[in-house]
Amino acid sequence: MKIHFIGIGGIGTSALAQYYLAKGFSISGSDAVENETIEYLRKLGAKIPPGPPLKRGKGEGGHNAENVPADANLVIYNAAIGEDNPELKRARELKIETKLYAEALGELTKQMKTIAVSGMHGKSTTTAMIGLIMEKVGFDPTVIVGSKVREWGESNFRFGKSEWLVIEADEYNASFLNYRPQIIVLTNIEEEHLDTYKDLDDIINTFGEYISHLGEDGMLIYNGEDENIDKAISKKIPNPKLQKIQFNSKITIPNLNLKLLGKHNLMNAYAAISAARAIGISDEISIETLNGFSGIWRRMEYRGQFNGAKIYDDYAHHPTEIKATLEGLREILISHCEESKGRRSSLSLKATEEQGNPADGNNNSDSPRPLGARDDKCHLWCVFQPHQYDRIRKLFDRFISAFDAADKTIILPIYSVAGRESEEAKQKVSSEKLVKAINEAYKSASGETIYIDSFEKTAEYLKNNLKQGDIAVIMGAGDVYRMTNQLIS
Repeated sequence: MKIHFIGIGGIGTSALAQYYLAKGFSISGSDAVENETIEYLRKLGAKIPPGPPLKRGKGEGGHNAENVPADANLVIYNAAIGEDNPELKRARELKIETKLYAEALGELTKQMKTIAVSGMHGKSTTTAMIGLIMEKVGFDPTVIVGSKVREWGESNFRFGKSEWLVIEADEYNASFLNYRPQIIVLTNIEEEHLDTYKDLDDIINTFGEYISHLGEDGMLIYNGEDENIDKAISKKIPNPKLQKIQFNSKITIPNLNLKLLGKHNLMNAYAAISAARAIGISDEISIETLNGFSGIWRRMEYRGQFNGAKIYDDYAHHPTEIKATLEGLREILISHCEESKGRRSSLSLKATEEQGNPADGNNNSDSPRPLGARDDKCHLWCVFQPHQYDRIRKLFDRFISAFDAADKTIILPIYSVAGRESEEAKQKVSSEKLVKAINEAYKSASGETIYIDSFEKTAEYLKNNLKQGDIAVIMGAGDVYRMTNQLIS
């Protein structure tokens, strides 16, 4: 069977391509830019023509009608591919069957015994944790995860020979409604992807529909402290035979000593252990596996040193994720810099009163900034590349207080997501407006948050200001990881 992938370098499509390569299928594909994932797929046997070099920009790039094999049996494309894409149009002209990535993955979930990990945050880490635990005990699962896992050769895919499939089930554009898992692991629900959902109620209703897809022998493992999950469960009358298992922050698991920091990672571990218990795996195996787990690509990932400062790389792009990551890194800062102890309780700034929507130029910070300017030896730096104008606009007030745990924040230009932006959002928000809103909200900390318009200037600024004992995190879901690579090289 011959399958062609449009957008084969994506984190989901590349994993699915690896699955079909492992099954012995003939795989071809294309992408708008070159990246390491595409190079890896070529080594595995995928036929992918050279594309434009990895760079920021617009256009179809490496997508050309002639890339589509005339004898292909199936064309799979990701959600970012528009209807006017030349390869998609060519496939339809040739009357080749076409499927979205989520539709193709959905077919696999119907054929295999599937555990789907869902929620706005923690999906990738929890998926990897569950997959590693199952691998440890000999379940030999196939795993598709939205990040690279060191234990699987820095791959986002593990091929197993059993009936088990563990997937990261993305909620974007209700993609997960295509899946038919036997077990759903649900980490949290909150406002996100408001370019495809009307509001939080719409999100909750969609999750409720997703949960309702569980069959008579289905199982829901969920965060019992999340009110929105409770609402989602109540939206649809679940199967009366549906087994529901809660996990929460009050769980005590002796001998669990994660290498990963942050309360969010502890909750991810509780979710994974609960899922393992549900399929008959002992806590002893789960704990042994998770205690040795050092995390996944771009999730509080330590990359090296620059100017004597420790450099971390992180995918966070939502206010909740930013807060969790910075709080976790602050734990590291405190542990290796004695001078920083006790500062958080002694330094506080008062936010100005709410005055409307800050995205429209007014201040609307929802909480006081607990950290002020620092003059002692150790500092936590955050270099943040905002991701998607629409997200920044709709969550603007939450972004203002998202960086509270950082001493110094640099905000880069917003990374525009092709096909997911509105002109209204682009006119309403900018990184400069976000920096201004942060500094107006915390006036006595003026200068702690700055805007820099390029990677090159940011690298130079860090070179002149980072020092021994500091920690810097390069953060965002766009191409900001390239700067991390430049700094540590």
